[in-house]
Amino acid sequence: MRKAARLGGFSKERLTPTRETNTNVTYLAPASQRPVETTAPDHFIRKDGVEYAGTHLLVELWGAVNLADVAGIENALLEGARKAGATVLHSYMHPFGEGMGVSGVVVLAESHISIHTWPERGYAAIDLFMCGKCDPYKAIPALKAAFAPNGIQVAESKRGLVV
Repeated sequence: MRKAARLGGFSKERLTPTRETNTNVTYLAPASQRPVETTAPDHFIRKDGVEYAGTHLLVELWGAVNLADVAGIENALLEGARKAGATVLHSYMHPFGEGMGVSGVVVLAESHISIHTWPERGYAAIDLFMCGKCDPYKAIPALKAAFAPNGIQVAESKRGLVV
């Protein structure tokens, strides 16, 4: 209980989030995880006894190149989506000026891919979130080929995890 109090808690009496001043994270009560009755197709993933909405990868590239090349960035994200088996709905890239970073998003039927680049640091933060039969891990080789990073970090989260 002491750890929960340090990280933030939940007031059962008023059903409102609580937070201590030493953190910027607010923990809310979990929503009902009971499936909604519907006749619509369910695109949740059921794998190895686990059920969840999709796989969310946070990818960090260090020592990367081509991080100000708007067309190259868009092509890399579109190629990653294709390799992952995703359906591209729309893409938008916003350059911040000559030689400066780019923020972009590829909206997928299965969720999204987003990127924020800092060419002056050789750093890119990439979000790969996909549901259904798509595999965001299959997008990573396209990103490596386009940006040739010296180092890469990948963190995975299963979104919408049914417990």
